[in-house]
Amino acid sequence: MAIEVKVPVLPESVSDATIASWHKKAGDAVKRDENLLDLETDKVVLEVPAPVDGVLKEIKFKEGDTVTSQQVIAVIEEGAVAAATPAAPAAEAPKAAAPAPAAAAPAKPAPAAAPAAADLPPGARFAAATSGVDPAEVAGTGRRGMVTKEDIVNYASGKTAGVAGGARPEERVPMTRMRARIAERLMQSKNSIAMLTSFNEVNLSKVMQMRKELGEQFEKANGIKLGFMSFFAKAAANALQKHPIINASVDGNDIIYHGYADISIAVATDKGLVTPVLRNVERMSFADIEQGIATFAKKARDGKLGLEDLQGGTFTITNGGTFGSLMSTPIVNPPQSAILGMHAIKERAIVENGQVIAAPMMYIALSYDHRIIDGKDAVLFLVDIKNQLENPHRMLLGM
Repeated sequence: MAIEVKVPVLPESVSDATIASWHKKAGDAVKRDENLLDLETDKVVLEVPAPVDGVLKEIKFKEGDTVTSQQVIAVIEEGAVAAATPAAPAAEAPKAAAPAPAAAAPAKPAPAAAPAAADLPPGARFAAATSGVDPAEVAGTGRRGMVTKEDIVNYASGKTAGVAGGARPEERVPMTRMRARIAERLMQSKNSIAMLTSFNEVNLSKVMQMRKELGEQFEKANGIKLGFMSFFAKAAANALQKHPIINASVDGNDIIYHGYADISIAVATDKGLVTPVLRNVERMSFADIEQGIATFAKKARDGKLGLEDLQGGTFTITNGGTFGSLMSTPIVNPPQSAILGMHAIKERAIVENGQVIAAPMMYIALSYDHRIIDGKDAVLFLVDIKNQLENPHRMLLGM
């Protein structure tokens, strides 16, 4: 029985998708729930599983084609068995009068086992061409063992020292759907928002002391480590309740105030930055926040984030400090009106009670839509965040 494989139902905000890669070819045996292909939308990569056991009879669209919701993209013959692979000509060699010279040689691994340059992501292809690395020699750490740009660069780092001159390759590749959408939204933010950034700095010594004293007990009780992000998310949720204009959004000539803190947490992936949403953070415990962030991070690494994970959000937190950023001006994510930027923690000399001491300091930044948020509101919000983080017990009391 022929079973149609269709594009999943896409949300109203997503009009179509692009076939990123097929993991099966026509004639291959498939099992129910086995991933057949990846569909790339403006926001996430969706896996399309096989609905039944059988044989992939027909593929209607190739990689790079654009498809729409519920469009038939393949046909599976349910219950069928894949045709046996024809015997290799070498199997008939014993019938010949003269022995084949290579008969005793062990069979070589199929070339398909090694990643070909054409199978690599564009960034990895360019890195391989630039550094002269054979992708077949590199162990992939990406999704399903894919060789990434970072894998190529790391592998080549020990081989290119001292090399001067040489080839100067270039490669032109189209943007992925996600990268194009990111570019579009960044330009939308730049062109439609009167954006300004305010800065402050935070002494994180008490937060670090709390993590040191209670971190082990917290992990035993909740099965997850106590990180820095839960402190910032909780502090932001508390501050948003006291400064509702920071949590508001613009809709035409109206300002929409949100009585809840749905905080988008920026997560870096190989394909670009995504911002899954922790909902009702004002009601969440530190353990709930840490569990939510860990879940999103794993789903992002595995390419399992759903569109529902990314929709909504009234405020965003991004942490450039994980990559070593000391200071930056984060870009507001429309229709939100503000974004909090975390940065690297560095020991710096500060004056406390008349004494110069070394303290773990972090610069924090708030970029905001100046159309509805005044400088006073932004500064008071940052001061609130600073006060909570420098006195973590205040967060437990919602102060």
